[in-house]
Amino acid sequence: MTARRAVLAAGGTGGHMFPAQALAETLKARGWAISLLTDARGMRHADGIPADDRRTLSAASIIKSKPWTWPTASLAIWRGYRQARRLMKEQRPDILIGFGGYPAFPAMMAAKSLNIPIIIHEQNAVLGRVNRVRAGTAAVVASGFDRLARLPDKARDCWQVTGNPLRAPILKAAGAPYEAPGDHLRLVVLGGSLGARILSETVPAAVARLPQDIRSRLEVVQQTREENLDAARETYREAGVVAVCEPFFRDVAGHLRGAHLVIARAGASTVSELAAVGRPAILIPLKIAMDDHQTENARSLSDVGAADVVPEDELSIEGLAALLQTRLGDSEDLARRAAAAKTAGRPDATERLAALAEAVADPGAPEEQE
Repeated sequence: MTARRAVLAAGGTGGHMFPAQALAETLKARGWAISLLTDARGMRHADGIPADDRRTLSAASIIKSKPWTWPTASLAIWRGYRQARRLMKEQRPDILIGFGGYPAFPAMMAAKSLNIPIIIHEQNAVLGRVNRVRAGTAAVVASGFDRLARLPDKARDCWQVTGNPLRAPILKAAGAPYEAPGDHLRLVVLGGSLGARILSETVPAAVARLPQDIRSRLEVVQQTREENLDAARETYREAGVVAVCEPFFRDVAGHLRGAHLVIARAGASTVSELAAVGRPAILIPLKIAMDDHQTENARSLSDVGAADVVPEDELSIEGLAALLQTRLGDSEDLARRAAAAKTAGRPDATERLAALAEAVADPGAPEEQE
């Protein structure tokens, strides 16, 4: 029997590629063949994806405010469409799953032209531009959160909430219980792949203003921009706070598992990981995020009482110090917030999305009996 085949199409950021990787691993374990379509940036994240076929797709964004770029962008999209269509005519996949980003657009165009069923997975709480355009042609629009702004009316009947697929180390950390603070308090600061400048500069200064009884118990792990490393380390040293500051951490799951409080941006993966592991947070959404989607993402934790959300324009050293003092000074409240975060978690997201893929690819298959 020929294995079923899924084509996964994703843009070049980790936010698109990591969910694709998690789904690919699950489908592969179920006997599927996997093809991956992405752009040059995405190929940097593709090594861990168990794809039988990986191809770089031509893609571009059409920017309304720059009409002089439209011809070049349109040509790139047309090339990507032809590339994706050629692959799908060769392989005749059972389904295409688009995770957003520019390469997903021509791939979904090609799938539609060949009557290949499409699933769209949107990681954020606001439907992205590419997914918004193609949502009306999808069999299912799956979402990472239980709210999805900008979803077209014609796609509402096919919207299903699955959660965001998470990598194996995060799922393992999700099984670790929250340990209330004792003699030590652990603060973890994450700011994107290279550390956010505003966090690199503001958090150390805010921590230095905490009362001595908190600083003496505090351990900080902070993702810090390269140019801010020396200053951050010196600020923590002078404040008498044990701190590890690095531009990049490989074991994010381990740091989340040991955290009593997390300060972070509000990207879809970060928010979903905090919920799955069950850790209280202070979230500072990226101000320039498209459609302010990070603020919408953060609401999934703030609405259940698991996170404080501080708009970037309102973040200050004094304000953050006061908030940290309140949160770190109340161990029982931290534990309550950790439990609340767990209620928003969807650790079974990958299995849910894989089940959707199987149902859409083989709609005539009988349902399993309980």
